[in-house]
Amino acid sequence: MFFFRSLVKINNLKIFYLLVCYDAKEFGKGNLIMITRGIKELCAEAEAEIETLSAEEVKEALKQPDTKLIDIRDIRELWREGAIPNAIHAPRGMLEFWVDPQSPYHKDLFATGEKFIFFCAGGMRSALAAQTVQNMGLKPVAHMAGGYSAWVKAGGETEEKKPKN
Repeated sequence: MFFFRSLVKINNLKIFYLLVCYDAKEFGKGNLIMITRGIKELCAEAEAEIETLSAEEVKEALKQPDTKLIDIRDIRELWREGAIPNAIHAPRGMLEFWVDPQSPYHKDLFATGEKFIFFCAGGMRSALAAQTVQNMGLKPVAHMAGGYSAWVKAGGETEEKKPKN
């Protein structure tokens, strides 16, 4: 099996991609191993299992004192696009570790029994994240359809997030 890795820069984001061939001699002949389920299908499956809220519904839900809004975007997205006031930043790459009480990285916040509403930039990562933590046993959870973009479009309050010096 042969792996080909490359770097692409899109909108100032560096993205790595990996092509996998059955055999190095077949590379370049179009004999790639194809995925069987794409991200759209995975997100649709996630949304069928979890609670999905619109930005307007999230605004209402946040009036409850036992509801927390969790921003899973990369910190650079917060610096670039802004943040939702009082949202808790839990980077997607650490989420499962922060939720799991057996993890050395566990955060007590996730052991409070409160409702957690996850969001990302556009609603796809947060659907998968909410599904994952729900499957881990964290409940109640939901995600915000359309993510931060939908929040901004709905006139939700935002604030600038600057890097720490």
